[in-house]
Amino acid sequence: MIDIKKEGVLLRKTDLAFENEGVLNPAAIREGDIVHLFYRAVQEGNHSTIGYCRLKNALEVDFRSNVPILIPEYDYESQGLEDPRVVKIDDVYYLSYTAYDGVNALGALATSKDLIHFKKHGLIVPKITYQNFARLLVLKQSTQKYLHYNEHERATETHGKQQFLWDKNLIFFPKRINGKLLFLHRIKPDIQIIVSVEDLHDLTDKFWSEYFLHLDKHIILSPKYSHEKSYLGGGCPPIETSEGWVLIYHGVHDSAQGYIYSACVALLDLHNPQLEVARLPYPLFKPELVWELKGEVSNVCFPTGAVVFVDTLYIYYGAADERIATVSLSLSALLKELLLNKI
Repeated sequence: MIDIKKEGVLLRKTDLAFENEGVLNPAAIREGDIVHLFYRAVQEGNHSTIGYCRLKNALEVDFRSNVPILIPEYDYESQGLEDPRVVKIDDVYYLSYTAYDGVNALGALATSKDLIHFKKHGLIVPKITYQNFARLLVLKQSTQKYLHYNEHERATETHGKQQFLWDKNLIFFPKRINGKLLFLHRIKPDIQIIVSVEDLHDLTDKFWSEYFLHLDKHIILSPKYSHEKSYLGGGCPPIETSEGWVLIYHGVHDSAQGYIYSACVALLDLHNPQLEVARLPYPLFKPELVWELKGEVSNVCFPTGAVVFVDTLYIYYGAADERIATVSLSLSALLKELLLNKI
């Protein structure tokens, strides 16, 4: 087992209108001794924007903006911007998030050169109806489970909006691999990966049709252990190490108390991240303390941001969908434990 230190609650909701219902699920990126946090800020009525906070040395709040840094501007995100993640590829910051219009939840992207001014690129996952999704999968026995998990998308129109398959947890790798942009996304109950995109303009309707026809070839993680048996999904951007990519994700299992969300870890091949090398057979950490057990949604540890200082890995997570907390651990110890659990 790995020694995990729960550092406590880092940010709570405030009386400010844009975050008076909760703060959760932050993106994190380190620049020197500074950590930039971009978090989901929820106001009454479940409308989300992205707030900003700056930390010194991973845990000390140095500055917190009293206004959101990103707000809804387009119809596809009219109900909110949720669950951001951030990486730097070359000299550009990629901030991905879930855009919610009140009916559809789909992955969107904004980029920046300075983490202050952002350019929105819109939705970069497909807008595909349940019917078309089912049609593409109908001949694939290995992907029939997706029809069960996404049956709620059968409707074609809700509140005047066409309904699409939910595609969330859009997370970029922090570098190109073999010249390609890679990102993770999630259609319940697995994580998928894109491996052959040289440019975002390659994400055409034709590309996605071909992708879904061969969806089974793109799956890198499926539920395996009891703590993730209901479904799993993306967490933090992958962390590059000499042993491979450390992927911190969330696993969900149903219980008498409802769904329980835990932080989980797998190791992916450094040169071909479609290959799973190892996976912990138990949660890295799970809801245990009062701020994780009780909140807007109880029993939730939802990891979304991580940074490394020397050998200390800090993981920022949404606690009970209401507040932001942190854990710390040794990265080398985590790698050692992962390598004892190779696939």
